[in-house]
Amino acid sequence: MRSYDIALIPGDGIGKEVVEAAMPVLRKAAGQNGFTLKETVYPWSCNGYLETGRMMPEDGVEQLRRHDSILLGAVGWPDRVPDSVSLHGLLLPIRKAFDLYVNMRPHRLLPGVTGPLRATDFDILCIRENTEGEYSGAGGRVHVGTPAEVAVETSIFTRRGVERVLRYGFEQARRRRGKLASVTKSNAQKHSMVFWDEVTEALSAEYPDVEVTRYHVDAIAARMITHPGSLDVVVASNLFGDILTDIGAAIQGGLGFAASANVNPSGGVPSMFEPVHGSAPDIAGRGLSNPIATIWSGALMFEHLGEAAAAKAIMAAVETVAGAPERLTPDCGGSANTQEVAEAIASELQGCQGTRAGPSVHA
Repeated sequence: MRSYDIALIPGDGIGKEVVEAAMPVLRKAAGQNGFTLKETVYPWSCNGYLETGRMMPEDGVEQLRRHDSILLGAVGWPDRVPDSVSLHGLLLPIRKAFDLYVNMRPHRLLPGVTGPLRATDFDILCIRENTEGEYSGAGGRVHVGTPAEVAVETSIFTRRGVERVLRYGFEQARRRRGKLASVTKSNAQKHSMVFWDEVTEALSAEYPDVEVTRYHVDAIAARMITHPGSLDVVVASNLFGDILTDIGAAIQGGLGFAASANVNPSGGVPSMFEPVHGSAPDIAGRGLSNPIATIWSGALMFEHLGEAAAAKAIMAAVETVAGAPERLTPDCGGSANTQEVAEAIASELQGCQGTRAGPSVHA
């Protein structure tokens, strides 16, 4: 029987709850499809930082390296630890150490879920550059605390980094509906964003079957709200992708439905899968968190591992439960708690012994 070694980082707040709720669903889908999961829990969190002064141990990346995949809940507790510390101490180092340069986030309405828009028929795949750009961490502050204080934050765009994430987007568009939207702000940022546009233009010659449209980030933000059905694959820089995918989460019914994959398509390292939502300390421990984003992230993880049948079974079960909104959490109009939603999804899983597909993260 196939087996996969999974690192679990529940993290903070509701991260612990959604991971705990999701794992029985993932274990059941694995068992029904001929493989098992070996899990190791890493209690790295803001509480750990307060005790040790580190978000993860000095050898944390090396501890994770032996695993096949990483499933993360949520990290952050801003009342206790600044977000700049928690983010740069855990999530970003993992992304950069394993060169997880693709952050993939699917946005579509599940059956039965009501979004805030009149439009309901959309299926957007956002591809966010994940290791450089505006989140490179290059910069500093001088004359701190004086009237002459200066803060500099430098965005880093390399040809290798921009070209490879755009190429990944082109490949996904070719598999989907053949449309790619490249996002910049080149009218205002005449160096980095014009560079991005030029790389997009050069690559488009290799993909004559893909229709390419270039958008400024403000224009595509509006389009995601007014005409989301016109978009297929959206490729953006680290910052722009981060912002646009929160819009994507909003139009698909909320952050509780927003899944993501942090992937190195070359393989050889563990990719990381996580819900887009934060740790929501204000509702932690109350059973109010929607576990679907984490379960959906687990389905993306299985698809990346080549277990397409299990991923498909999970999403079919999620759609069945979402189709009866009373089975969802109160923020979605239902009356179920976190565990009950996950239990309902597990109960809908059908044991289909599918064939094992090749590695893919296309959802």
